[in-house]
Amino acid sequence: MLTVKDTLRATVNLTFDGRVFKTYHGPDALKRFSHEVEVLRYLEARGCNFVPRLLEADEKEVRIVTTNCGSRVERIDDERVKQLFAEVEKFGVRHDDPDPRNITYRSSDGRFCLIDFEFATILPEKSKP
Repeated sequence: MLTVKDTLRATVNLTFDGRVFKTYHGPDALKRFSHEVEVLRYLEARGCNFVPRLLEADEKEVRIVTTNCGSRVERIDDERVKQLFAEVEKFGVRHDDPDPRNITYRSSDGRFCLIDFEFATILPEKSKP
């Protein structure tokens, strides 16, 4: 495994078979874990294909395993960043940390993706007339 992030809040490891292991620690670790699981399941149920797909959620270990959404983006213009974060809102989620560090590039289909949803907000459902 390759460690790609190791902070006070989380450790993220990539496996050679394409999975991402994210272990939460620090303040509110279980709450952040539970929330990210909820958001990822919500987005998957709505067919959002540019976020990680949740493969496992281990509450005891406070760890999720997801698909890999590609490599970190080193350069991206501000307008494209705004478009990507606006696009996920069409699926009912506001990311709440719209920073380029939460954008990846999936070379298999040439798609920019969004990661790290532990602080995201599930938006209220709009009522249909």
